[in-house]
Parts: sequence; C-alpha cells; structure tokens
Amino acid sequence: MNTSNKMAVDEEDLKKKLTPEQYHILREKGTEAPFTSPLLEAHEGMFACAVCGQELFSADTKFDSGTGWPSFDKAIPGAVEFQKDDEFGMSRTEVVCSKCGSHLGHVFDDGPKETTGKRFCINGACLLVKPKK
Repeated sequence: MNTSNKMAVDEEDLKKKLTPEQYHILREKGTEAPFTSPLLEAHEGMFACAVCGQELFSADTKFDSGTGWPSFDKAIPGAVEFQKDDEFGMSRTEVVCSKCGSHLGHVFDDGPKETTGKRFCINGACLLVKPKK
C-alpha cells in the first residue's frame, strides 16, 4: 500500500500492534458493526489514525449522526485523502489517512447543513483519541 508520498508500513508489525478487527478494517477495508465503538461517546480531544498517529479529526467537528459510527463534518486539512469506492454495488467515496493510506471509512453529503454538509462516517476502531493541545 506504500506509494511515493506515503510512509512505509510493515504489515507484519501492524498485525502485532493492532487487534485483528483493527487490522481488517484499516488495512483490508473492513467495517465495524454499527453502534459498537466506544468512541461514539468520545467528545473531547483529537482523533488520530491508529496506524500512524496522524491527527485526522477534532472533537469540535464530531456530531451524532444516528448511524452507529463516529461522524465528523470535516477533517483536518490535508489529513485525509479520497478514493472512489464502487464495491458492493454502491458508488461511495472512501476516506483514507493521507500519511499511511489506511482505510478509515467513507464521506457522504448528508451531514449538518449548517456547517459543511459532509458526514465523515469513520470506523471507531481506526481511531485513537489524543488530548487536544
């Protein structure tokens, strides 16, 4: 998964560092079951990539979408990249970490209209919470 602008990732080391569920979601583009993430209730700090630690979302942009996954209306500028995802007969936009290329979730255009109108639907297993500086 390494390209010229991505950090090198040792998949064997990651298999030791991450839980099997985290590895499946982050590196094999899996999805966690809805309403299972403890991060649904996390409302403070910075949400970072569980693989490389890059900060991705601020708690200030988090909202309750009712979908069962942590949702944000915007990412930290430059922290994520977008890829076309036509898997499972759907046309969606995948969200990946710009530093390590790990799968995070998807972005949709049904977020809060009073802010960005975007809903970054992110697997909680992909995130670490860091205190805000």
